Amino acid sequence: MIIPPRSTTVPSETATGAPSQRERHIRRIAERGRQGWQRDVRYGRRSVGEVAMMRYKQLIGRTLRARNLPAQQVEAACGCKVMNIMTSLGMPASRKGA
Repeated sequence: MIIPPRSTTVPSETATGAPSQRERHIRRIAERGRQGWQRDVRYGRRSVGEVAMMRYKQLIGRTLRARNLPAQQVEAACGCKVMNIMTSLGMPASRKGA
């Protein structure tokens, strides 16, 4: 499940047999709370991916300018390289504390 169920969602009363994925998620949210559910299903990973795409689109643009696939692959790779360089310049050097 990518999108969390609404906060007002209730389990389906007409469901028969094994619970669906939606039902299992609703039950887990009821048991552990929304934050606990997000930790369990690693919901933050989706946010990281969305932020990376937003940064790429802001730096490089929303469309590729090359017309054929090999050139588009090179263009995308160059865009990723630029984004990684800019990210590494802005990130603090950190190390694990003892």
